Amino acid sequence: MNAARLLRVAAAAQPRSRSLGSRLPLQRRTYADAVSDKINLTLALPHQSIFKSTNVLQVNIPAESGEMGILANHVPSIEQLKPGLVEIIEESGGSKQYFLSGGFAIVQPGSQLSINAVEGFSLDEFSPEAVKSQITEAQKITSGSGSEQDIAEAKIELEVFPPKITLFD
Repeated sequence: MNAARLLRVAAAAQPRSRSLGSRLPLQRRTYADAVSDKINLTLALPHQSIFKSTNVLQVNIPAESGEMGILANHVPSIEQLKPGLVEIIEESGGSKQYFLSGGFAIVQPGSQLSINAVEGFSLDEFSPEAVKSQITEAQKITSGSGSEQDIAEAKIELEVFPPKITLFD
């Protein structure tokens, strides 16, 4: 049986009890709906809770699928985080930034956001001079002045450092 005939047979076998009018309408969300509420944020590390059910306006995360901004009423999802900066925009309008080693962000219905990471540090804990020095050292190692393992580690450092260094310039 060829593919076209198989599709016709399958289509004919489908019950036609549903008309277009009986389908549920699609729910659409507008920008005004998305920013009307707060996000209930929990940001947890194994040894500490940085935010525990705290209302915030927006959270920007470094997801593996790309940088994301999460507002209230965001579609539920689970995102793997790559090492990078998480920016939290608070109700007061200020923002806090944390460098996370990776982890997961889970958006649940009701504007609930949970971020779990193994390591995380406030950006305030980093010295701009130390970060620039570390980048310079990693660049020297990747140019061939180290073992294969040292070069691999230096390449990883260079992948992780750029988001931090741009904030110090």
